[in-house]
This record gives sequence, C-alpha cells and structure tokens, in this order.
Amino acid sequence: MPAHQTYGGSWKFLTFIDLVIQAVFFGICVLTDLSSLLTKGNDNQEQERQLKKLISLRDWMMAVLAFPVGVFVVTLFWSIYIYDRELVYPKLLDNFIPAWLNHGMHTTVLPFVLIEMRTAHHQYPSRSSGLAAVCTFSIGYILWVCWIHHVTGVWVYPLLEYISPGAKIIFFATVTIIINMFYLLGEVLNNYIWDTQKCTEEGKEKPKLD
Repeated sequence: MPAHQTYGGSWKFLTFIDLVIQAVFFGICVLTDLSSLLTKGNDNQEQERQLKKLISLRDWMMAVLAFPVGVFVVTLFWSIYIYDRELVYPKLLDNFIPAWLNHGMHTTVLPFVLIEMRTAHHQYPSRSSGLAAVCTFSIGYILWVCWIHHVTGVWVYPLLEYISPGAKIIFFATVTIIINMFYLLGEVLNNYIWDTQKCTEEGKEKPKLD
C-alpha cells in the first residue's frame, strides 16, 4: 500500500500498533502457560519468581493495552465505518485489502481478547496507575499523529482533515476519555467474571462439606 511507504510507515496506524500489541500479548500468554507447565511440581524458587514476573507482565498488558486498545480500535473503527467509511477506510483500500483481512484487523481482536479474559484470571493494577498508563499511551499516540501531520502535512486519518483545530482538541480529548472508559470496563468485566465463578465454585463445594 502506498500509505505504508510514507513517513511513519505502518506504525502511524493505530490498527497496526494494536495488532503488534495483541501479537506480543498472546505470545506472552503462550510463554506463561508453557512456563507454568514446566515449573509445575518444581520447587525451584528462581523459576517460580520468574514465572510470577511473567504473569505480572501478562496481566499488566491485558489491563492497560490489549483490552482497552483492542476494544477501542474495533468499536471506533466500525462506528465511523458505518457512518461514513470514507472518513476512516476509503473504498480505495478495497483494492489492496480483501474483506476477510479487514475483519482480521478490525473485528477478530475483540472475541480473542474476551476469550482470554474468560479463560484466565488477570490481576489488574491499581486504578490510578492503570489509568495513568492508558493516558500515557493515548497521549503518546495523539502526539505521534500530530507530529506526522507536522512533517508531511497530511493527517493519518481523513476524518481529521474535515474538522477545525478546536474540534480536533475536543476529538482527541474524547478519544482519551473513551479509551479510559474501556480500561474501566475491562476491570469491571474481569472482576465480574471471576467473582461470579468463585461464588459458583463455593456454592458447589458447600453440599460436599455438609
């Protein structure tokens, strides 16, 4: 694609950054599971310590990046696409990207993240540090988009060409708030899933105790 050969390459697109985040995150998930199996029944303290660090990294990535960024990309992309696809994914791109690949980039991220949340418990960081990390990522990406415009004179997303500077500020602030809301949604959903499962397991154990 011509756009990928310009300043910033693929790294100027949040979709591409999200795919890298998901690839790294699920790679860490696989590594964590393999390490857990290999250290099972092993009394090696150093291996246990390394496994705990790996689990902490996995949980942090899920909370701060994989879930909020993944859900944000899927939700915002399809919302704008339905309203006017030319603002975010011009019809011209159909010549480069087949429909199945579009869904692979902008749809399948959501079910995979939800499946991961349902099948493995993740320890979220404190709310203040989690939100601070999400805001840092959001502001960092916004500054990156503005820098690309400063260098090339072209906005990464066509939508930004049609709104005033004041509207851009409101748009960027709204985007940051939304991604923070997705962080909170992930925290609530994670707690709900695992608190409910814990209550169910405790309910099943009571008759056995009686």
